[in-house]
Amino acid sequence: MDQSEKLLMGIENILSVASDLVDEVARLKSVEEECKILKEKVFMNQLTQAEQKVFALAIDGHSVSEIQGILHKEECTIKNQRRSILKKLNTTSMTEAVQQFQNLHEEPLQKLTRTS
Repeated sequence: MDQSEKLLMGIENILSVASDLVDEVARLKSVEEECKILKEKVFMNQLTQAEQKVFALAIDGHSVSEIQGILHKEECTIKNQRRSILKKLNTTSMTEAVQQFQNLHEEPLQKLTRTS
């Protein structure tokens, strides 16, 4: 086997490994997306269905009065659900609760570098 044949075999091997890596990255991205969805579900399952609706609208940036209009509920009902959400999520404000939810999507490496 001459030098050029060895070189071609080496290149083929590298291309095969690269292809396997591309496939693995795609698989890992899919797993990562599934994990994000599961984290969201676990987070939201702490809340009742009605609270989930209120919280989803809060995530979208709606105020209490806007949520009241969208869900066609009394202001006191929305405020009670809001209080319940804050208690269940152990937060003092809806902004903090929304931030907690958004932190579910931070990359683990970002969390590590932030705490270091």
